[in-house]
Amino acid sequence: MKKKVAIPVDENSVLDGHFGHCHYFSLLTVEDQKIISEEIVTPPPHEPGLLPKWLAQQGVTDVLAGGMGQKAIEIFKYNDVNVFVGAPKLTANELTEGFLNGSISFTANYCDH
Repeated sequence: MKKKVAIPVDENSVLDGHFGHCHYFSLLTVEDQKIISEEIVTPPPHEPGLLPKWLAQQGVTDVLAGGMGQKAIEIFKYNDVNVFVGAPKLTANELTEGFLNGSISFTANYCDH
C-alpha cells in the first residue's frame, strides 16, 4: 500500500510544532511500510484553509503534526487526508518510521484555534 506522509518541519527536518506557520514540509512516500523517498517543499504563504487543500493536491494521504487548528483538521478530513496531532519533536524520518510501526503515540492537539 502506498502512502504520502506530510510533516511540517524546520530547516533541520525536525517537526515544527505549529503546522500553519512552518517554513517547510517533508513529504515522504511510503510503499509496503517503508520510506522510499523524501522531498522537502516550501509551502505557499499562510492563509487560513489553504495548506490542507494544497497538501491534498500534492497527493498526501497522512499528516503528522504537533498542533493544528480544528478548521484545518476538518478540511483535511473533507479531502480524505488522515491527521495525527500531538506528535513528538523528532525528525521527519523518525516520526514516519514510528507512525508506520506504531511506536509513536500521538497525544494531544497543542493548537487551540
